[in-house]
Amino acid sequence: MAQTLFDKLWEQHRVCDAGDGYDLIAIDRLLLHERTGGVALKSLQESGYTVRDPSRVFAIMDHIVSFRAGRGRNEARSPGGETFITETRAMARAAGIHLIDTDDPNQGIVHVVAPEQGIALPGLSMVCPDSHTCSLGALGALAWGIGSSEAEHAMVTGVLRMQKPQQMRIRIDGALPAGTTAKDIALYLIARHGSGGGQRCAIEFCGSAVEALDVEARLTLCNMAVEFAAFTAVIAPDQKTLDYLSGRPFAPDDEVGPPLEWHDLKTDADAAFAHEIILNAAEIQPQMSWGTSPEESAPLGTEIPKDARSQALDYMGLEPGQVLNNLQIGGAFIGSCTNGRLSDLQAAARILEGRRVADGVRAVCVPGSRNVRAEAEKLGIDRIFKQAGFEWGEPGCAMCFYAGGETFAPGTRVVSSTNRNFEGRQGPGVRTHLTSPAIVAACAVAGKICAPADLPVPQKEPV
Repeated sequence: MAQTLFDKLWEQHRVCDAGDGYDLIAIDRLLLHERTGGVALKSLQESGYTVRDPSRVFAIMDHIVSFRAGRGRNEARSPGGETFITETRAMARAAGIHLIDTDDPNQGIVHVVAPEQGIALPGLSMVCPDSHTCSLGALGALAWGIGSSEAEHAMVTGVLRMQKPQQMRIRIDGALPAGTTAKDIALYLIARHGSGGGQRCAIEFCGSAVEALDVEARLTLCNMAVEFAAFTAVIAPDQKTLDYLSGRPFAPDDEVGPPLEWHDLKTDADAAFAHEIILNAAEIQPQMSWGTSPEESAPLGTEIPKDARSQALDYMGLEPGQVLNNLQIGGAFIGSCTNGRLSDLQAAARILEGRRVADGVRAVCVPGSRNVRAEAEKLGIDRIFKQAGFEWGEPGCAMCFYAGGETFAPGTRVVSSTNRNFEGRQGPGVRTHLTSPAIVAACAVAGKICAPADLPVPQKEPV
């Protein structure tokens, strides 16, 4: 019987039928972080259980660590958060699991670190107490977010009781217009089909436009699947995937080569899906959210719908029929597990080079990992950001979400490369517009919402 990629991944990890419509699924690797993963470790310790296979568990400090350069990385962005950091560190060491600590050269956001270290691989089942774990499906992994109690169960037993979800194929063919990114694909999809459009399905992204994306862009696309209400997302691994993983610390040795089964991780020609969406990449323009959900997004320069939700408009300080362009902003943030990778910083740097952030705009860039930060500094990207007037932070989730500490002032209109924009996501009263890194950079320079093409040509410094 013809199988989808997800069918194959599920069957490879299915231990048995639980007898009630659920299966027991073997978990290959478990990712933890100090915000919720520490809770699972503490509960495990208090219950007297031990980790079944410590080699399969990774604790990575990322969510609440300070992004302030020059300050101790043990400082947290939330009151009392230092306890989460110190306790998670101690419990991880006691459990014998992998610990990527605050001062580790490989530290960063869990969903950035896992691919760049080869922890996430095609064919593996992976879970983490974080909803954006679906990002890792971009490598052909079976990856989804869980709760802290499920993380505890997976550490002890190596399995989770799961009900197989329905499946959806999203085919995207054609060529993206210049300046359109994977972030724009995601926002366009969610705006067109609604934030519930994924129907808790396992989604497979495919088509010529998806194949044309590099691996970092695929990670962005799969990252946003949870904002579409998907259970997870997957993309069939190809040569780009294999090249990306080559030489990664936890990936197979290059001399041995990738496992043969990786080449079979693709959907059979006549496999069936419960749902299907077809998009034309040529129709997708650079997007920006206007409301308090990613589904409330539209191409730059278009009017806010006349029937827009009044609650969203009231919070965002907008009106039906209004155009976002030229609205003054007070903040700009580039980073997160969605758009904090090297290619994201390079895209923003191309806009920022030779330009300065407008007066009155607080602009912050936080690379997704120490490796991203180091590579960016090697290429001189950090100098471009700093000379433009951006703060250059230490890796972590940073201002993607409000942790009770430092943020933007209430009422600030912020352009952000992150994934969520609900009320208070970046702080009490903060008004967040989701968009791509290049557009964030352009808006920061202009001091208002605009497209990169709207900026004047930068003036060269006199010799």
